[in-house]
Amino acid sequence: MQKKVILKKGKEESLLRFHPWIFSGAIASIEGNPDEGDVVDVYTCQGQWIACGHIQVGSIAVRVLSFVQRPIDMDFWMERLGVAFALRSTLGLTGRTDHNIYRLVHGEGDNLPGLVIDVYGRTAVMQAHSVGMHCQRMDIAKALEKVLAGSIDSIYYKSETTLPFKADIDRGNGYLKGGPNPDDIPLEYGMRMPVDWISGQKTGLFIDQRENRALLEHYSKGRNVLNMFCYTGGFSLAALRGGANLVHSVDSSARAIELTEGGVADNFPGDTRHKAFAVDAFKYLDGMESIYDLIILDPPAFAKHKDALKHALIGYRRLNQKAFEKIRPGGLLFTFSCSQVVTKDQFRMAVFTAAAQAGRKVSILYQLHQPADHPINIFHPEGEYLKGLVLSVE
Repeated sequence: MQKKVILKKGKEESLLRFHPWIFSGAIASIEGNPDEGDVVDVYTCQGQWIACGHIQVGSIAVRVLSFVQRPIDMDFWMERLGVAFALRSTLGLTGRTDHNIYRLVHGEGDNLPGLVIDVYGRTAVMQAHSVGMHCQRMDIAKALEKVLAGSIDSIYYKSETTLPFKADIDRGNGYLKGGPNPDDIPLEYGMRMPVDWISGQKTGLFIDQRENRALLEHYSKGRNVLNMFCYTGGFSLAALRGGANLVHSVDSSARAIELTEGGVADNFPGDTRHKAFAVDAFKYLDGMESIYDLIILDPPAFAKHKDALKHALIGYRRLNQKAFEKIRPGGLLFTFSCSQVVTKDQFRMAVFTAAAQAGRKVSILYQLHQPADHPINIFHPEGEYLKGLVLSVE
């Protein structure tokens, strides 16, 4: 029996605009007893086929894979991955000797909702955010091996923490192809980057800050730099290469500090300009002296759902206010939010309120966002998650 989802009257409107999500409240009935993660065909209440996608328990009930009636088979995965790879090649991110880190698949932005694939040298790290992508991981890995033939040796699957909590599935991480290779060095514009895809956050590195790190490098010469929430220290490495006088990295995670110090040792052996501190960010900001004239605030998402929005905005205001109070006159503040539910206007208002409460005059130099290998599907504006400002503080 065909596995079908029948929509309520009028609920196909968003699909006619090619939005890739179907919410549970839009569904009138489900036929064919599909299991979570199965591919289902979606019909209007008049019986017209309109899309197919992965069905899942939760608010987002179906993630659309295709608005054209076709089988979701090996040809489908090959085609979608091929298009994604061609885009990264157009962006100049592939086939380089100085740079081998990029995002190959960015979920809805590459018309593959629920799937992320990052490339680190000759290893691809695959992450599923939906049960459907998890169930089809082996087919995806086979297609990935063919599309990236000759350029990767290993595929690591890392979805233990990203799959729905209640899903009844085997969610273990591990290599689907190959294994660890100590000679495989991830490089970002010539810099050796510390990447831990086995136990680190996300797929091992926040690739989405790549271009913003390059911008910061340009403004680091002669400055005293503070990198808050440093994780693997990418901004710290950029500042050191840019000629900073000193760089201090702060993160509450001892493992993050270990990775940061390893990256500094790999790229700048014996360099005494860098120090790292495993301490809570707010405590550090409260107790620090006003010695910094370049501060980076790149915290984890303060709000992962709308119910947390109010508290998130308070958190961004408090954090930025502390930085405004301590940064030296003429300083630069790179401040970010990666909370998808926080809009650009809401984030900007929180930062501007912080500046007013700190009594500092502030000008916007740059408005920052995610890089081109994290594309935003024009029909899915929710995909624009990274917001950043570079501010000059009098």
